[in-house]
Amino acid sequence: MGLGSRATDESVSRATDEERLRGVVNGHYRLAWRLIRRLGVVSADAEDAVQQVFIVVARRLSTIEAGSERAFVVATAVRVAADARRLSRRKPLELLAHIDEVEGGYAAPDELTEARRARRVLDELLDAMPDDVRGVFVLFEIEELTLTEIAAVLEIPRGTAASRLARARVWFSEAVESRTGMPAGKGQRP
Repeated sequence: MGLGSRATDESVSRATDEERLRGVVNGHYRLAWRLIRRLGVVSADAEDAVQQVFIVVARRLSTIEAGSERAFVVATAVRVAADARRLSRRKPLELLAHIDEVEGGYAAPDELTEARRARRVLDELLDAMPDDVRGVFVLFEIEELTLTEIAAVLEIPRGTAASRLARARVWFSEAVESRTGMPAGKGQRP
């Protein structure tokens, strides 16, 4: 095998890796964004945190098993969000009024207003939720991961994930009830 052949193989491999990375970013960017925001990263820091997620993905791409990219992005976003929350506690509070963009700008103005209000309420509730249960709640209720997937991502036993989810649901239901004065429906998802 000559030097020219080896260089060609390396450039083909590099192009394949770039294509795979582009596919991971395009396929999972919104997931990473939602996780970063719902796991307590303020919107002013969210873009940097999401970028950090994909920097980690790019560095570790060769070790990520094909087909498990989503799980890797979720696990990385959980860790990056935890780090960002820790760092934000050390920074002085910035008073910025940021509202998340509503996907698809085709809704009526009253629907957009209601969606922004609902998102703001959800963010406030999630911000107040204890950190130890928030991750499980967001991953299960919002991102619809299974308890087995959550346990793997958070590297905790499945039973621990289930008990944290149960505590989070109780906390969320009580928070909704105290905010609205109406009990969250029994047997319904909060």
